[in-house]
Amino acid sequence: MIKRVLAVAMAFVGLSVGAGFASGQEILQFFVAFGVKGLGGAIFAGLGMCLVGLVMVQLGSYHQADEHTAVLDEIAPTPLAKLFDAAVVLTIFSIGFVMFAGAGSNLKQQFGLPTWVGAVVLLVIVLVLGRLDVDKVSNVIGAISPLIVVFILVAFVYSVMNMPADWHSLVPETEKIHTTLPNFWIAALNYLGFSLMVPVSMSIVIGGYHLNPRTAGLGGLLGGFIFGLLLVCSAIALFIQAATVRHDDLPMLTLVGKMHPWMGTAMAVVIYLMILNSAIGMFYALGRRFTSDHPERFYKVFVGLTLSGFVISFFGFRTLVTYVYPILGYVGVALSVLMVLSWIKDRALIKAETERRIRVRDLVTLKLDPAKPFTRRDRRDLAKEIADSNIDDHELRETMEGKIGKLLEDGTEPH
Repeated sequence: MIKRVLAVAMAFVGLSVGAGFASGQEILQFFVAFGVKGLGGAIFAGLGMCLVGLVMVQLGSYHQADEHTAVLDEIAPTPLAKLFDAAVVLTIFSIGFVMFAGAGSNLKQQFGLPTWVGAVVLLVIVLVLGRLDVDKVSNVIGAISPLIVVFILVAFVYSVMNMPADWHSLVPETEKIHTTLPNFWIAALNYLGFSLMVPVSMSIVIGGYHLNPRTAGLGGLLGGFIFGLLLVCSAIALFIQAATVRHDDLPMLTLVGKMHPWMGTAMAVVIYLMILNSAIGMFYALGRRFTSDHPERFYKVFVGLTLSGFVISFFGFRTLVTYVYPILGYVGVALSVLMVLSWIKDRALIKAETERRIRVRDLVTLKLDPAKPFTRRDRRDLAKEIADSNIDDHELRETMEGKIGKLLEDGTEPH
């Protein structure tokens, strides 16, 4: 169970930490621009992300969603569900093309390459990864995430160790950072909503891959906590170094590069990988959304959407972060509230369904293990538990038997 929780958590972090976050540009505009109060806003947003992470991934598991409308249709009236669906689609496509812009800015700032080079390399990698299934895509995203955790914590320690004695002398530099947001409370709330909109679609898909809502929920909770920790550490680090990084498209890259030239090069690679995480997550989820009724068409649609995002991306990275992200954040606030309220209302049902699926898992494991007896009573119990589930009988049986059968073949203990 711990391994699965960590896998979900790292995938969630990888989806949430995109170009704007990993580069530090988002953090400057949403938090550092408001000085000391902005740091309080970062703590608020980080705590909120713990709850939102738990909710979105667990709802995906509970409803066994293969794309985000499977959850939205269950938690909202049809007109509202359609409105949020349109908002999520717009968001993940917007974030997708912003990732191409970020990839170009990354390699240009660090290596002096033309902007189009970073975007083209990202395009090729995303198109290749799009051929993988959900589990493999999740594993790729999760495997990259620990790298950004290490680098942000190193940058935080470096900044704190080089902090001037007078903390308040740093504030005038933060006031020179341009932001379209009116105050730190609106910024924190907006950022929390935006931070939901970025990973919500793919997080629901990842949650839907996991049959146990408890495991999925714990992974989302841990992922939200790690995201929040990185957010606060980034905000403090950039606050301390605002005078030297506020003019750059990729301020975190500038900060890490101050430690040592090779550190800057390594950070550029890590940021690029985080951009890759977000890009594949956004376009993969979008492809699943548009091919839910025709999964055989997934890759063709995925390629079309990815190419469209690539073409639209050539508008400048900082401009996109400044004007696109805040608008999406307000929509995310409303969706966050809706999901949390639905989760609270159905908490007892989710808990009961979790226990039911554990019993179904155990009975299916018994049924598929030739070395153990599967009695008539076991068969009746299995049929009853499946009939009582909120998932379609045939779908739950087929999914459970398929996953457990594969685990048994691989010699892995189902859990």
